[in-house]
Amino acid sequence: MSGRRPVWVLQGPNLALLGRREPDRYGRVTLAEISDQLDALAPSLGLELTHHVSNHEGVLIDLIHAAEGRAEGFVLNPGGLGHTSVALRDALLGVGLPFVEVHLSNIHAREPFRHRTLLSDVAAGVVTGFGAVGYELALRGLAEKLRAAAPGPGGPDAAGGPC
Repeated sequence: MSGRRPVWVLQGPNLALLGRREPDRYGRVTLAEISDQLDALAPSLGLELTHHVSNHEGVLIDLIHAAEGRAEGFVLNPGGLGHTSVALRDALLGVGLPFVEVHLSNIHAREPFRHRTLLSDVAAGVVTGFGAVGYELALRGLAEKLRAAAPGPGGPDAAGGPC
């Protein structure tokens, strides 16, 4: 590894269709373009990214489990699973890694069943409604959370506070 902190970017159901699925709602940027933009940004944040995409809840859960000891956090767009999956929530809580939840559209301005996710209250942060740039915001936010949690210069014990 390059000395950069490992972060996994997890994409849930239907996100592989970005760029052509409901472009008026989700934009015309493809998932590959988003991944490329994140990969270009990550080194300046001291991060190294691994990207995963799946339409299957169980695969995403397996990936979350596999990240234990291999990643320090996640940027996660759970797609529709964010509104329905207790199992995804339990997996995230089980590994205890920080994550930022991302939604391209403003879920609070959509159908009532989308206003709440089962992940938001346990996420380090939530970015919703900013389209593809939301991923960059999420990555920057996660990098800051990881930096602030790290021991040493700039971390929580830098001023003699709790570790």
